[in-house]
Amino acid sequence: MTAVGPLDAMFLGGETREQPMHVGGLMLFELPEGAGRDHVFPESSRDFVSRLYHELVAAPEMNPLFARRVRNRVVDLGYWSWEQDDEIDLEYHVRLSALPRPGRYRELFELTSQLHGTLLDRHRPLWEMHLIDGVEGRRFAVYSKIHHSMIDGVTALRLMQQTLTTDPARTHMPATYALPGGPTAEGAAGMPTPGELLAAVGRIPRRAFGSTAQAVGGAGRLLADLAGLPVAGLQGLLHSTMPFQAPRTVFNQGVTGARRFAAQSWPLERLEKVRAITGATLNDVLLAMCSGALRNYLLDLNALPDKALTAMVPVNLRTKDSGPGGGNSLATLIADLATDVADPERRIRRIMASTAQAKSVLSGLTPLQNLVVGALGFAVAGPGAVLPGVAGRTAPPYNIVISNVPGPTESPLYWNGSRLLGLYPVSIVMNGQALNISVTSYAQQLHFGLIGCRRTVPHLQRMLTHLETSLAELENIN
Repeated sequence: MTAVGPLDAMFLGGETREQPMHVGGLMLFELPEGAGRDHVFPESSRDFVSRLYHELVAAPEMNPLFARRVRNRVVDLGYWSWEQDDEIDLEYHVRLSALPRPGRYRELFELTSQLHGTLLDRHRPLWEMHLIDGVEGRRFAVYSKIHHSMIDGVTALRLMQQTLTTDPARTHMPATYALPGGPTAEGAAGMPTPGELLAAVGRIPRRAFGSTAQAVGGAGRLLADLAGLPVAGLQGLLHSTMPFQAPRTVFNQGVTGARRFAAQSWPLERLEKVRAITGATLNDVLLAMCSGALRNYLLDLNALPDKALTAMVPVNLRTKDSGPGGGNSLATLIADLATDVADPERRIRRIMASTAQAKSVLSGLTPLQNLVVGALGFAVAGPGAVLPGVAGRTAPPYNIVISNVPGPTESPLYWNGSRLLGLYPVSIVMNGQALNISVTSYAQQLHFGLIGCRRTVPHLQRMLTHLETSLAELENIN
């Protein structure tokens, strides 16, 4: 038995029908140049994808990370743990689908929305992979999802990159679940164990939990003590990245189980131009682009609050030298999105100041302390997510999650002769956090994946137009 880490256990414990806790990705491929036309790939596009599917379900080995399932037994005192599943049914986990004609992105995103809104089966390893045929323009797609307790976005991208190549003629390449060796069932190194957390709970006075705010403060003091972070240091951190300062918005209400997905790519050089003009980091430009889009979207709904929105921004703690273990290794910061400012230059300056201050504090922490900050960043959304009637009635800890995970640096990349065109992340929404914007990079483009509650966030696809407008405004800064 291998215990599930505390942050990973949050994703398991917080899952309901309305808020599945898996992350996913949509990869768009172009069929090999000769598919259906020469002796190398003589079959039709449908035959090509079908043959690829049968190769995938015949994989001779499994990566250990994808062969484990979760359990929560009385004998384990309520702790989540991982165990290996020796009878993997790949025909269950890997599925073949086809879009109705004409196979536009509209139909592709609609199918992705439906697939992302369904729960993973906890009696099996918590992942699925869907090959999607029939995308117009001689293309097909791969949608994959895996429970967030098993993996974080950075690790998922690293695994995905191991399945790709710069050689367009290379075939018989595995999917991520069939990579040899690789991640084990270990959680994030350095995190306090569940036993340590339980033993330390007794040190918190009962009066510390008299209210929601006091509960968060008490948990903060506990985790700070475990990590060796002085309370004064915790107060300094919260001052620069303080949750519960966000206004109430349409994004911070309860959610249903249905999802809406939208995606689009933008040339990286456009954001680099803004970075050069303003002196901002690329991530600050991305946040400013999202900020302008959120402002205009809420103005359309006549729902823009006077107070600025804030975003929780995950910060990856894995380095190139980090081990390949599963689980999550994240810190978080809270960014001021300055949506109360109409001028795009003033808005990005506010964002730059906010993120610089937060990063300055995080840089002074140890790796364990940063992991504790990451756990707190996700935990403060917990009451609104799991307590009935809380979402939408209290101040949200932040208004939205915006994450940017660097993707492959080489391009073009291929998988079994098919060129990778797009790489769109599909993340999590939950009660009180009904919209998520995730971004990754590939082939000198930034690939945006937007996921929202189908009912709480109306007309999500309009956000793509607002993102373009916001970027154009930033490009016009003198």
